Amino acid sequence: MDGHAAREQSIEWRQIDDAWQRIESWLERNAPATFASLLPGASEAELDGLQESLGVRLPVGLRALWSRRAGVGPETTPWFMPEECVLMSFSVVRRVYQRQMFLRQQDLEDQQRTGSTEEITVWRPSWVPFAAMDADALTGLCVDAETGRIWYWCEYAERRVQFESLTDYLEEMADVLEVPELAKEARVGLMNGFLVWGVPLNEAERAAWEPLGG
Repeated sequence: MDGHAAREQSIEWRQIDDAWQRIESWLERNAPATFASLLPGASEAELDGLQESLGVRLPVGLRALWSRRAGVGPETTPWFMPEECVLMSFSVVRRVYQRQMFLRQQDLEDQQRTGSTEEITVWRPSWVPFAAMDADALTGLCVDAETGRIWYWCEYAERRVQFESLTDYLEEMADVLEVPELAKEARVGLMNGFLVWGVPLNEAERAAWEPLGG
């Protein structure tokens, strides 16, 4: 790695670290249940082990985030991040990546059998999942290790770039939490000590949900 690339990675690490510190400080003060659900940060050995099991280089931004908090537990934690997401634990990251790579291989084999030349993006080996939008992690967000962009995926094959970087994603979250007007526009609220991004669909949960910012 040359000096320029090393400096860029150092800047990205610091930006991620600063954004997450803002988020975590807010959670500790205002959403103790969500704060308590955060898992400890991963060690370098654990991050290297995840990278080896996936077979793809972990983006520096994800290494920075996961060194602070390696997901949440239990997996029933309400969606507390933008796009109504929750951080995946490493076991879920592995399961999702392996499942998506299996589906990718099936799709490639189907194309070979049919002689299709249509390019369909089911999954890319460089995509590293980090946030789920449902309990079974069939929908979520991943970071492209090659470009740094955050992609949305779902079980119905919809794929799109959702954020330009993990830094943008986390800084937006920190800004919304710190500025009440933004929280109101983003439909962010509190429910029984949990931060909840988006109004709950369940009637009982919706009754307990209180929007931030009035």
